[in-house]
Amino acid sequence: MENKKIDWSSLTFGYVPTNYNVRMYYRNGKWGELEVSSETSINIPMAATCLHYGQEAFEGMKAFRGKDGKIRIFRPEENAARLQSSSRGIMMPELPTDLFINAVKRVIELNEEFVPPYGTGASLYIRPLLLGLSQQVGVKPAAEYLFMIFVTPVGPYFKEGFKPTPMAIMRGYDRAAPLGTGTIKVGGNYAASLKAGVLAHEKGYSAVIFLDAKHKEYIDECGPANFFGIKNNTYITPKSTSILPSITNKSLMQIAEDMGMKVERREIHVDELSTFEEAGACGTAAVISPIERIDDLDEHKSYIISKDGKAGPTCEKLYNKLRAIQYGEEPDTHNWVMILD
Repeated sequence: MENKKIDWSSLTFGYVPTNYNVRMYYRNGKWGELEVSSETSINIPMAATCLHYGQEAFEGMKAFRGKDGKIRIFRPEENAARLQSSSRGIMMPELPTDLFINAVKRVIELNEEFVPPYGTGASLYIRPLLLGLSQQVGVKPAAEYLFMIFVTPVGPYFKEGFKPTPMAIMRGYDRAAPLGTGTIKVGGNYAASLKAGVLAHEKGYSAVIFLDAKHKEYIDECGPANFFGIKNNTYITPKSTSILPSITNKSLMQIAEDMGMKVERREIHVDELSTFEEAGACGTAAVISPIERIDDLDEHKSYIISKDGKAGPTCEKLYNKLRAIQYGEEPDTHNWVMILD
């Protein structure tokens, strides 16, 4: 595909084929060499563990082209660490950080023409993927694995952009069990959220806010993102054994501290929603999606967050600060950005 056909400013958050992907196999107890491929499909045995027992994990990250023309990758070592954590959680071999980062750099270099220009609001989405390939019908870890990365240029995750949207609490659905795979970035967590997500979209909501599976009293996650609330100059985000550790949320907590805010990671009871001055969903894809209101569909309650339909000042400051660091517009005081040579 030729990038000159892409209308960068009109890109949605979707898949656009690019020229190359990179792959690496784990066989006989060790990782092989990095391979470059132009194939958009992969050959998976029909008895592979990834297909039958969900032995797969993935990451999501972005590269940005700055005003200076340089390409920046945001916190790739954090993605490497999270993939290693996921691998430990479902018994897959850990990919060393240096191999992960080298693969990320290589796939971006191969597809450099697909890194959107500065000022378009678009970025290059990077999708690392780890799959169990061993052919077996017994429930046990595979002996052979495929690690690969493909990239695609993307626009905003929510079509509304940086504008508050309504979200819904749907108590009849769980995303993850308290001691299950909620903290691991595996596809099963997202599959579990699909039905509730589709129903919410049909009702006009942008996402589902899942409550804890055990008590149905505490906030867990915002669909595919982490939740945070703002009140009394404090950034508050849930603490739970079911929540994926978001790199974006981790970064926002640090930025909030840098701005002189207090940061709390603790249980958030659903009744506390009425006390928040601002709230949002945060993650790699959306960065921050401000919340307009939260409707508890089962309890017939509505928690109004944004009374004027606009993002709050704190959400706006956090969003602009993080984006400015990602694009190289502000000093990277925490050494979060890796610049490609």
